[in-house]
Amino acid sequence: MLSLDQVSVTFNAGTPNEVRALRDISLLVEDGEFVTVIGSNGAGKSTLFNVISGAAEPDSGHIQLDEEDITYWPEHRRSHDIGRVFQDPRLGTCPGLTIRENLSLAAIHGRNAGFRRDVKMAEESWFFEQLERQHLGLENRLDADVALLSGGQRQAITLVMATLTKPKLLLLDEHTAALDPNAAEQVIALTQELAEANDLCVVMITHSMQQACDLGDRVIMMNRGRIEFEIAGEERKNLQPADLIDRFHSLADGTELTDAQLLG
Repeated sequence: MLSLDQVSVTFNAGTPNEVRALRDISLLVEDGEFVTVIGSNGAGKSTLFNVISGAAEPDSGHIQLDEEDITYWPEHRRSHDIGRVFQDPRLGTCPGLTIRENLSLAAIHGRNAGFRRDVKMAEESWFFEQLERQHLGLENRLDADVALLSGGQRQAITLVMATLTKPKLLLLDEHTAALDPNAAEQVIALTQELAEANDLCVVMITHSMQQACDLGDRVIMMNRGRIEFEIAGEERKNLQPADLIDRFHSLADGTELTDAQLLG
């Protein structure tokens, strides 16, 4: 379970360039819940992810993960419990290493053991099984350099790596935005499968109103560092992209993206 209580972040405080990126954000995400976050550029979405992951420190407020206060934990200390997948597929894998080696690094993440000693044949068979169930054909390319993979394949590997150790929380930062439609569809299907199979607590940023309607249990819209509204329950079940686009454009910052981009 993830809990944020009155979290605020201000950049360049007291200067003409002051930006209040987060304003008293309170948010509760239960175990197994999938929450999608939407909002225009500058709404505070990335800053929200940065304070949760430890890449940025809040000015005030508290962050808890499974009722443990992690507000001032460094990013590396949180990384075993919090997986994060970025928009750029290249950021989640190590070029020059094979698929097997990348998966091995993810598998030993947080363990005090040597790379060669810790990766055993049993785990290599496990890697094969993990990839085989994704139906991407990558289980037969374990010794291929990840740099040779397509963007969609590389993002799929990143997703598998981020969930190998079953983190308490998975953050998806517009993780399909750089992919072509077919690859994005495959990665979204994999996202749903991994989230359900591992009963993950997931928070996903997206600019696609279609994705926001299709994925998850709750939709949150951010604007100017605040959570403007949430949609859950029966209202969420009947939600259509046009409904979100109307709400999006009703906000002062909601005109930066076209309807076509919002439906992407």
